Amino acid sequence: MSKREQLKDDYLENRLIRRRLVLAAVFTVLLLSLVVGRLYVLQVVEHEHFSTLSDSNRVRIKALPPTRGLIFDRHGVVMADNLPAYRLEIVREQVNDLDATLLQLRQYVDVSEQDLKRFKQSLRRRRPFESIPLRLNLDDEEVARLAVNLHQFEGVEINARLTRNYPNGEHAVHALGYVGRIDERDLGRVSEVDYAGTTHIGKLGLERFYEKQLHGEVGIQQVEVNAKGRTLRVLSETPPLQGNNLHLTIDSRLQKVAEEAFAGQTGAAVAIDPNNGEILALVSMPIFDPNLFVNGISFANYHALRDSHRRPLFNRALSGQYPPGSTTKPFYGLLGLESAVSRNEQRIFCIGYYKLPNEERRYRDWKKQGHGHMDLNGAITQSCDVYFYDLAYRLGIDRMAEFMAKFGFGVKTGVDSTGERNGIMPSREWKRGHDGMPWFPGETLITGIGQGAMLVTPLQLANSTAAFSRKGVRYQPHLVQSIEMITEKSRIDTESQVVGRYPLQREKNWQHVHDAMVNVVHGLRGTAHYSIGRDIEYKVAGKTGTAQVFEIAQDAEYEEENVIEKLRDHALFISYAPADDPRIAVAVIVENGGHGSSVAAPIARQIMDAYLLEES
Repeated sequence: MSKREQLKDDYLENRLIRRRLVLAAVFTVLLLSLVVGRLYVLQVVEHEHFSTLSDSNRVRIKALPPTRGLIFDRHGVVMADNLPAYRLEIVREQVNDLDATLLQLRQYVDVSEQDLKRFKQSLRRRRPFESIPLRLNLDDEEVARLAVNLHQFEGVEINARLTRNYPNGEHAVHALGYVGRIDERDLGRVSEVDYAGTTHIGKLGLERFYEKQLHGEVGIQQVEVNAKGRTLRVLSETPPLQGNNLHLTIDSRLQKVAEEAFAGQTGAAVAIDPNNGEILALVSMPIFDPNLFVNGISFANYHALRDSHRRPLFNRALSGQYPPGSTTKPFYGLLGLESAVSRNEQRIFCIGYYKLPNEERRYRDWKKQGHGHMDLNGAITQSCDVYFYDLAYRLGIDRMAEFMAKFGFGVKTGVDSTGERNGIMPSREWKRGHDGMPWFPGETLITGIGQGAMLVTPLQLANSTAAFSRKGVRYQPHLVQSIEMITEKSRIDTESQVVGRYPLQREKNWQHVHDAMVNVVHGLRGTAHYSIGRDIEYKVAGKTGTAQVFEIAQDAEYEEENVIEKLRDHALFISYAPADDPRIAVAVIVENGGHGSSVAAPIARQIMDAYLLEES
């Protein structure tokens, strides 16, 4: 027997093996227990949590943008609608290499640097699972080219969306405004939740003022997706609610007539129904095509509009502030009668200039040789400056400022749009706060002919004229006649609101001024008689105005042909018609147009003809 056989102990070996087997079994049982325990936790204790995580890989929540409300004119003509358009969109979390994907996409479709910049800005403010547009408004050829190669791109989609469209192009752009792509400034004034999936928002005008009404409510869609993120089926859906429709007070036919009447000149015109404040036409010239802004205007187009010396982007009707010139004379004439500072038959002698007591400065009349003896009727009919210098001196600036404020001068009208400015009705208090200087008597005189610091917007001037035609009753002007509530299938009409009322001391005082304004157009010596009054088919009350752009030295003469265009006088005209039962009030301003009688009055005549003759 060998030594090895002598040392072998079967009992000990078997015992050792059994011990190892027991340890292995115990270890196995422990491992199985851990596995079973973990499975229990996963399958039972945390079932709901992991079920939700599983569903999040399988189920996606998609925001469904609402259809934007439509805009119609007062007769139902569509002024803003929505057209289907294809968009190239990317879901960020489904793309492995975004830069490579963008580079490859540019081989099939034109993506500008501006498109890329907007896309990357959207990436920062949108959730990773949201679809973000890279290119809007793809044409048919681009859609076909992308569709064939779409299998190469994970997370890239071609989606049909509705895009804002202005079917009449530049027509009424300053009234409507326009929509544009949402930027970071826009997100500061709206909720991201309310605008999930929405790419556009109102930027100016009615589109911005009524954004909440037009936008609608976002819908939600739950969809099942595969491992590559492709939609397999819709699990549930809460449809979006369409935005409400706007029905405007604007008459698109009248609006077009007014725009064409300017014949390439720069300026503004506003027509209002004096009986309720409805704006019939709101014109600022020149105009531009709002469709350029909807999907992102090119740098070249934007710079052309921005840098144009005619400033087509500037809404002159609401934001332009101009000296009203002689269009203020009927208001001051009424104040003179109402305050008993003057009488209708009272005369002064106009020698072509006016001087304050103990001063040598001459305040000149537009008619160098003077008008001779002038009463109120003649002073308004022939627009005698000297008469109103004298009247203003006797009235005083405080009384003038208080009275003019009652007709809406120097205050916003409160129109339902954006960008409206106050204008300026100067006074002692205004000058002290503005310049820290005292008021001088000479400033009262030039304010009496609508010059100096006094400024009005065309809308303000039209609304004040409307208030005058109504013997002091001033309505708040508005652009929306009613809101069509789509979900409720109802319509809410805009209530006409009286915001000012001047109580006449004697109606006869108003009648005297009214008769003088009728003579401006129909009287043989009226400043607008030969330009519009000789063959007119209805009676008009009006007033011409010419506003200086710069001050002329005492010893200098104003010769229009020797003055560069941008320094020539502005031409103005206010009117209401029919004079005895007004249905329309109009204010026209033509920048650097020269004379209100020959330039602005014919534009107002075309507007009134289109409304009163073609409507009847």
